[in-house]
Amino acid sequence: MPSFDIVSKLKKDEVQNAVDNANRELQTRFDFRGVEASFTFDKSSNEVKLEAMEEFQIQQMDEILRMKLIKRNIEAGSASFGDITRSGKKSLQTVSFKEGIDKELGKKLCKMIKDAKIKVDPKINDDIVRVTGKKKDDLQAAIALVRASDIEQPLQYENFRD
Repeated sequence: MPSFDIVSKLKKDEVQNAVDNANRELQTRFDFRGVEASFTFDKSSNEVKLEAMEEFQIQQMDEILRMKLIKRNIEAGSASFGDITRSGKKSLQTVSFKEGIDKELGKKLCKMIKDAKIKVDPKINDDIVRVTGKKKDDLQAAIALVRASDIEQPLQYENFRD
């Protein structure tokens, strides 16, 4: 029976590369000369920490990071930029990345597919949604439906089997 999985995965290596490129750009920019500013990526918690002396520098670093993520094909919807906080002499910001499909999003996806009356059967399996059907065309219609929806988290479609 044909099936596919709807997943939400983060390419951690690409995020690391984007952070490294952003740090390189900080070293070459004139407005950051002599300023202690840096990006650090924690792979275990999927967070990037931005550190600089002033709040306006953090805002500039936001734009640098966004541009580097876009160049690495990481969707902006997977990143949530936190508030800028002040800690002693430094300003800090944390950018966290979403990974995996939580229960609420899984239920929303299943309900949306079932309400569309497509002859497929979506099931939640931990942090993936498996969609099975009798025809390949029905599965492709389900993929098109999910792509057309306004879900804030980037989704990928894997394990398409005939």
